[in-house]
Amino acid sequence: MSEHAPEEQALPADDGGEEPTSPADAEALVEEELDPVARAERERDDHLDQLRRLAAEFDNYKKRMAREHEELRQRAAERLLHDLLPVLDDLERALGAFETAENEAIADGVSLVHRALWTLLEREGVAELDPTGELFDPHRHEALLSQPADAPEGTILEVIQKGFLLGDRVLRPARVVVAGAVS
Repeated sequence: MSEHAPEEQALPADDGGEEPTSPADAEALVEEELDPVARAERERDDHLDQLRRLAAEFDNYKKRMAREHEELRQRAAERLLHDLLPVLDDLERALGAFETAENEAIADGVSLVHRALWTLLEREGVAELDPTGELFDPHRHEALLSQPADAPEGTILEVIQKGFLLGDRVLRPARVVVAGAVS
């Protein structure tokens, strides 16, 4: 070997990327490796493209979820209304009994409507809230009146209007009379 042999230049380490397929691609890669600004711009463009795609996917997801939510709400309302139609039929029969003026028929008709409606509500998970004798809870009860009584202060004495629960959620608070301090 001669003293003046050219030194071999170190090649850049292989980063696992694809090898260039043409000399122009290879030249662009070498130029890009030498120009950090070009590399940063390419990375920026790639990230911006990914961000735009992600934003579009998320927008499509939100629209699909809103559409599915509306369809679910409509199906639930449709099912409830379908179940209420027999109750309406019973109510019409009860009203028809008024024309005959038979008190027993009227009472039977109204009772039938009440029973059918209550059965439907129970099937949907509705339960009656009867707080008589319990302590007043502002989350479940609405105090309409306070009156002196021998019961401990804050005890519910009377229910003016029933309350209802759907599972553990209050649909309508019970309107109640609460025991106040004895004078």
